[in-house]
Amino acid sequence: MTKTFTLTLSCPQRPGIVHAVSSFLFGRHCDIAEHQQFDDTRGHAFFLRTTFHCIDDTVDAAQLTEQFTAVADEFGMEFRFDGSELPRVVVMVSKMGHCLNDLIFRWRAGTLGGDLVAVVSNHETLRPMAEAAGLPFYHIPVTPATKPEADAQLLALVDELDADLVVLARYMQILSDEACRALRGRAINIHHSFLPGFKGAKPYHQAYDRGVKQVGATAHYVTPDLDEGPIIEQEVIRIDHSYDPARLAHVGQDAEALALSRAVRWHCENRVLLHGHRTVVFS
Repeated sequence: MTKTFTLTLSCPQRPGIVHAVSSFLFGRHCDIAEHQQFDDTRGHAFFLRTTFHCIDDTVDAAQLTEQFTAVADEFGMEFRFDGSELPRVVVMVSKMGHCLNDLIFRWRAGTLGGDLVAVVSNHETLRPMAEAAGLPFYHIPVTPATKPEADAQLLALVDELDADLVVLARYMQILSDEACRALRGRAINIHHSFLPGFKGAKPYHQAYDRGVKQVGATAHYVTPDLDEGPIIEQEVIRIDHSYDPARLAHVGQDAEALALSRAVRWHCENRVLLHGHRTVVFS
């Protein structure tokens, strides 16, 4: 029985990288199933994602990591091997349920790429939706006075659940800088509009007042800089002058759900590589 792994890596550009990777896999009787690479000629960087099958069913990601270290050191690579296990995903929400509902639908259909393990909220509003899907629901109230304790409780819960990814599916609280740093590269947020437009309250009213002709949404990694993390995916829907704020919000919710679900799936499938303040997405 074969086992499937994915290798992702980044390193400075130089000849011989693909040969070194393919030789390493060939020497272990591995069969490449999918391969993508990107040369950033402006930044002189190289990115690679390779999914392969290994006929040795005793090997694991830790062993491959140890064996590949010599190759990585030669080329100055940052790399990781991942098995075929679905990443464990925690979803955070407040009162709006459109993104959570979409994630649950895709999870049940087997197209999300990850395994939903819990829903966390600062309100009780969406408990029925979570529990109807068979997901544990954790209520962590947040007030200005209790915010440090709430963030600490959240991080403890993430550790307890052994979560690989935290998804802020219209979670209407700002995580502390400490929480953002603790979740670096494994927390995704969805923002209404193409960043950095229409921040703050009533974004669709702002869009209406400006007479926008496109409604968009941006899925990005969470960083201490509010809504300015590396962008993973964006979705846009064209509209016209007849859309009032309520109709804009409905269209915007569609864009948010689409952008977020794609970002979650691509992250869970190890298709997103961080590149400074940008991302390389092998979609």
